[in-house]
Amino acid sequence: MDSIIFDLDGTLWNSIDTVLVAWNSILKDHPKIERELTKKDFGSTMGLQIQEIGRMLFPSLNEEEQKQLLKECCTLETEHLERKGGALYDNIEHVLETLSKKYKLYIVSNCQDGYIEAFYKFHKLEKYFIDYENPGRTGLSKGENIKLVMERNNLSSPVYVGDTEGDRQAAKHAGIPFVYARYGFGQVEDFDFAISRFDELLDLFL
Repeated sequence: MDSIIFDLDGTLWNSIDTVLVAWNSILKDHPKIERELTKKDFGSTMGLQIQEIGRMLFPSLNEEEQKQLLKECCTLETEHLERKGGALYDNIEHVLETLSKKYKLYIVSNCQDGYIEAFYKFHKLEKYFIDYENPGRTGLSKGENIKLVMERNNLSSPVYVGDTEGDRQAAKHAGIPFVYARYGFGQVEDFDFAISRFDELLDLFL
């Protein structure tokens, strides 16, 4: 094993509270949306690409309306995250610092362009990661983005750490082992390794 690739939401942080404020501030002025989103709404979308989230949360809107609304929500979301950040899971920086001394670290998340950068900007964690990718930049699936990061960084034996079934499938698509973060948002039955706390990665790989 030479590297660890991380999912972001439900693996490194929980940004739902900050994101909810941003999205609901947009929705309250939308002529066709008559309710606020909840934590449960967002929890059900974790791991999905943005187009899938639009269809799930705003089924009454047509595709173009969903696209425009999501663009507005994501723009404001990124601004909020840059200023307020999200809730990091316990001992994140200590674990990342320790792991980075032995392994190359990366992030691949199903998010919009600017989201990972906001995570870096507020929490000052960019120094532990060599590279990152998302469909907002590439238009590719998570599995393809993992492969892309592997190829351009010449990784021979990474693992992927994530919390959803989609993460497991992405790791399988890329042909690498999957570490299931039980503390996140998803329920996964098939995995190579599992952790109940983020710092258990140290027991697993050191």
